[in-house]
Amino acid sequence: MAKKIISFIACLALAITALPICATGSALPNFGPTNFSALLGTVATEVGGVIAGLATVMFIISGIMFVASTANPEMQNTAKKALTYAIIGIVVGLSATAIVNFIKGMF
Repeated sequence: MAKKIISFIACLALAITALPICATGSALPNFGPTNFSALLGTVATEVGGVIAGLATVMFIISGIMFVASTANPEMQNTAKKALTYAIIGIVVGLSATAIVNFIKGMF
């Protein structure tokens, strides 16, 4: 029952925040990139941010796994792998825009 109430309140809050935008008639008049290159850059920036955020969460989870695996070497190896992949994800996520700009520069 509590989940339904919280969901209803969240939906109501979203609807209330959208009312001023709907009342103006034009929420975002000049929204979006004007060409494919700008679109690619925008997508890379947004996806890179999501990847970096998820990698940060995995970084924290792998730390918790490592601390929880005091005597279990198999779980320690799993935590080390997760940490390695999280670091790679952070690097890729933070450099996504630079990678796309480098590829755009080649063409």
